[in-house]
Amino acid sequence: MSSSCCGTTPSREHEQTTASGATGALPVVVIGAGPVGLAAAAHLAERDQDFLILEAGEQVAASVAQWGHVRVFSPWKYNVDAAARRLLRADGWTAPDEEWLPTGDELIADYLAPLAKLFGRRVRLGAEVSAISRLGYDRVRTTGREDAPFLIRLADGEELQARAIIDASGSYATPNVLGASGLPAHGESEAAALIDHALPDVLGADRERYAGRHTLVVGAGHSAATTLLALAALAEEAPGTRITWAIRAGNATRTYGGGAADALPARGALGTRLHEHVTSGRITLLTGFFTHRVQRTADGIEVISRDPSGAEQSVTADQVVAATGYRPDHSITAELRLDLDAILGSTRALAPLIDPNHHSCGTVPAHGADELAHPEPGYYAVGVKSYGRAPTFLMATGYEQVRSVVAALTGDWEAARQVRLELPETGVCSSGLAEAQEARVGLATGISGGLLATPLPLATVSASGGGCCG
Repeated sequence: MSSSCCGTTPSREHEQTTASGATGALPVVVIGAGPVGLAAAAHLAERDQDFLILEAGEQVAASVAQWGHVRVFSPWKYNVDAAARRLLRADGWTAPDEEWLPTGDELIADYLAPLAKLFGRRVRLGAEVSAISRLGYDRVRTTGREDAPFLIRLADGEELQARAIIDASGSYATPNVLGASGLPAHGESEAAALIDHALPDVLGADRERYAGRHTLVVGAGHSAATTLLALAALAEEAPGTRITWAIRAGNATRTYGGGAADALPARGALGTRLHEHVTSGRITLLTGFFTHRVQRTADGIEVISRDPSGAEQSVTADQVVAATGYRPDHSITAELRLDLDAILGSTRALAPLIDPNHHSCGTVPAHGADELAHPEPGYYAVGVKSYGRAPTFLMATGYEQVRSVVAALTGDWEAARQVRLELPETGVCSSGLAEAQEARVGLATGISGGLLATPLPLATVSASGGGCCG
């Protein structure tokens, strides 16, 4: 490793071993058939590389399907990988309107499912990976390690071999706990039946669970805001629907945004709308709320906060939505040699480039195979999983990651290091609500009405850009 203003620059010792070796006849295994995993497959296909996609769910993009009712914050032009677009067009595919904001269901139906169909039997559904190692090698043994194939064990006991692994399994299946200190709140597991995780379909499939009832939403990010606005819409239709919003911060200024003074009018308008719900009393806001204990009661679920000074407050609701973010699960790679950042859980080289204390998703510098490499040659975590706990990920970033990684796996290091991104500027994807708007669909939360429109200013970010960290 060598020092740089952004932390560390990865060593290039892995150049030869990731693209060659005695395992060359084996396929590259891609874990996860979501947007980034399928994009990796598209790049592998374009470079005539053998590959196999393992999807734990029973359908393509199973995690996306769980939030299929939600409209994403970025339009189609940022959501389709370049290699995937070329393959689909060659098959007669008609691209969606580039300015349209798709829902998760539309992403699957209009893009991911047609793409997966091109790969045929190379996509295996219901193939959950339970562990990865090197054939004949535990994590300690070194001599000859780089020449040994990867050994992949599935949940049903089947074992497969691979010359390289692109892990795009995401983090949706491993949400953060409700407890405010990173530990489960006391009683959290016992009350699990009354705790939903982010993005329930409040206005659709889950309506009966929330209509006419009191819901506590915990969290201050995009998922919390989406759920709060959906609940507010439900409250207008279903009498008796009550909403309480709990955040750790002392106020909700960061979530509201700048209002009329905001540099992005759409973001300001959205923040103003949520603020109006709070000031009108339609949403009750609890600040300084550090979830410490939850317990079932005759009236539902009581959630007790204990702040660092020991002061307590509590609220009783019928249902809780824990919109507290996600974390990666690295347990399947326990026998691999990973170099993980102690704070975020990304690679150490990537961590300073995605640190949410300094970056939004639109200011993350371009990065690729070098920043994603581990001491275990040939293994790359990409997409949301590569970011660890950082919430600054965009699909377009994942697409550039896999383009670079696939180039590296084929030995094309010149292409692997020519990383470049065209992303929305900071405000479009930072800590406010659904900032990217499209006049025909309204708020980018799956809720109709309140039609807003704003152009998406672009910032081009390249690996050679001036200034520390981009």
